[in-house]
Amino acid sequence: MNIAAILHDRARLIGNRPAIVERGGCITFAELDRAAASAAGDLSAAGIVPGMRAVVLSPMSIALYTTLIAMFRLRVTAVFIDPSAGRARLDGCIRRVRPDAFVASPRAHALRLTSSTVRSIPISVAIGGRIPWMPSIGRRARPERASASRRAADFAAPDVVRCGADTPAIMTFTSGSTGEPKAAVRTHGFLVAQHRALADSLALEAGGVDLTTLPIVLLANLASGITSVIPDADLRAPGEIDPAAVIDQIRATRPTRTVASPAFLDRVAGDAIRRRERLDTFHRVFTGGAPVFPRTLDALATVAPAASIVAVYGSTEAEPIDAIHRRDITMADRRAMREGAGLLAGPPARSIELRILPDRWGTPCGPWSVETFDREALGNCEIGEIVVCGDHVLAGYLDGSGDEETKIRVGDRVWHRTGDAGYLDAHGRVWLRGRCAERVRDRHGVLYPFAVECAASDVPGVGTCAFVRHKGRRLLVVEENHSASSPREALLARLAWAHLSDVLMVPHIPVDRRHNAKIDYPRLRLMLDD
Repeated sequence: MNIAAILHDRARLIGNRPAIVERGGCITFAELDRAAASAAGDLSAAGIVPGMRAVVLSPMSIALYTTLIAMFRLRVTAVFIDPSAGRARLDGCIRRVRPDAFVASPRAHALRLTSSTVRSIPISVAIGGRIPWMPSIGRRARPERASASRRAADFAAPDVVRCGADTPAIMTFTSGSTGEPKAAVRTHGFLVAQHRALADSLALEAGGVDLTTLPIVLLANLASGITSVIPDADLRAPGEIDPAAVIDQIRATRPTRTVASPAFLDRVAGDAIRRRERLDTFHRVFTGGAPVFPRTLDALATVAPAASIVAVYGSTEAEPIDAIHRRDITMADRRAMREGAGLLAGPPARSIELRILPDRWGTPCGPWSVETFDREALGNCEIGEIVVCGDHVLAGYLDGSGDEETKIRVGDRVWHRTGDAGYLDAHGRVWLRGRCAERVRDRHGVLYPFAVECAASDVPGVGTCAFVRHKGRRLLVVEENHSASSPREALLARLAWAHLSDVLMVPHIPVDRRHNAKIDYPRLRLMLDD
């Protein structure tokens, strides 16, 4: 089994169809397959051999996926570290992984000037550009105008290396929202299972055109025969993109679907609403990676009225977990969210098992027998920690670091602790309450952040907001919106049940660096201390 073989089969079946479209370029499935084969030869010539680990630093691009597929072909593990997390975290992750190669864009190779950790990596290769005295790949990532016989000769390269289902393919790091970042290893077999789960939840069907912002979804698109359009935007900061450039690109490429973070889509939808434009080419819109409140779904329905709008819930270790169509959210559901029920996330994916356990976050659990686990599981409408199990759920981290706090061994299976609080309603749907670590327990009882934040998001004039307990007080912190009157009094009245001490208006609420949409509660508390 090798995930590259699936991509090779797609190239054989639909070779002339565009695979990836980016600003100023396009590559078909057949051209991508040939370019990846050539890149595999370049990597081999640079000394990268099966079984090695290679750190990859490059923006989403044709060159990146050419490189990634080349690594799959060679049975090399591609290691992705989020550079926005900072130099200290980058260096720490590299030391833990002990990579054999650093394969990066010319710009990313500038890190070698300031980081002795990066310089210590034995092999260096440039992606998509040249650096003097350094091997490079991706020179033929874009198609050349030449005869078929010449192209075939140009792209002659090693065959796909055979590997097992448990062979590592990709290594990424968790966001660290529940502690120190953990190294998540996706094997070739895991990627196949994840592709099947994503294909089901995201309705991946060959022939579509997807405006794609999430790297793992683009990989699933390639395996499904879907054309991926990489947005003309800096995806390192999805909440700060220039929406006008993206809307222009949508008009030009006419995507039929999109999978993107709520911060990215909030920017696009907000600009389209201001300009009174509609994005009528979209038939499906999926958003996730952070809380998706009803107001975001409603804004997307306004600008893409012909589209099915879906919010997806998942994590690095388990993606997807569940999903909810906007059309399936009833008026009773909306009223419940306004009154503190939490955020409706929908029924669990068919590919996953989900249970609710008592919230013991911070305390290791298990190993348990199946009988003990069943006794621990809570019933409908009981709030606790969400745990999941399935073929596309990560059973452990690199070297077991982090397993004790986030994994539960039940018989011969491993369940993943999401660290998210929630419950199952009478219809078997998941309602999210927020991070277990952010639970507030005081004289008024127990309250989780999403119960307050989801209700507050429905109040006019409220954008980003966060519920925290700070110095013994229940506070709702709201990002100022200078175009509207202060919603403070309306919030205090609407949220009387939350027993808020105050509503604070602030210029900015810190969010995660990856999606720009999840509240960074520790940084927020530090900000409130200043």
